[in-house]
Amino acid sequence: MQGDSVIIVAGGEGKRMGQPIPKQFLMLGDYPVLWHSLLAFHNYDPDIPVILVLHKDWIAYWQEETRRFFPSLNYKITPGGETRFHSVRNGLTLIPEGDFTAVHDASRPLVSSALIERTFRAAREKGNAIPVLPATDSLRILTPEGNRPLDRRQVRYVQTPQIFPTDLLKKAFRQEYRPEFTDEATVVERLGKTIHMIEGEKRNIKITTGFDSKVARLLLNSNNQ
Repeated sequence: MQGDSVIIVAGGEGKRMGQPIPKQFLMLGDYPVLWHSLLAFHNYDPDIPVILVLHKDWIAYWQEETRRFFPSLNYKITPGGETRFHSVRNGLTLIPEGDFTAVHDASRPLVSSALIERTFRAAREKGNAIPVLPATDSLRILTPEGNRPLDRRQVRYVQTPQIFPTDLLKKAFRQEYRPEFTDEATVVERLGKTIHMIEGEKRNIKITTGFDSKVARLLLNSNNQ
């Protein structure tokens, strides 16, 4: 039986960035966003198997980028699906039976080895783990009547990597797709499992807009100084 594995999800087209190429391929410092996410897990464990899920139209492009930037990094590629759910399901077909599988957003390039290690440790102790941050903004929820305030003390911003036992994750993703399946936790939770949260990192931002990209660049530069 194999040990731990990683699925890095980069199957989106990144249309919200307003760029001709998906956000995960844009440069962040000297390398593409996706490279930073791959390197984070390589630094955590150089031998951990990594499955990279890419939009089918961009696989050839990334393979060429791989030859340019980092031919020594070892991972497998599979095409993405219609939604994140389907992309992760595709990735799981290449994951052998093993202990735990982490699923990470390629567009979170600043995840630290420390957070990866803490999340794996918490998953082993509690059965699963997802990193979260407390909400700091005032929040409102839309209702049929208009809107109402939401108690931010009861809200958490969810990050990745999200880590679950491999057999449980495979079982969960054999379910039929539901629109509320926005991450792995919502899929596993549907099986009646309790989701365990740990403290995430503020710098583990998700690059979705051009502004996010600028913030990530500043954070990367501050880390290199």
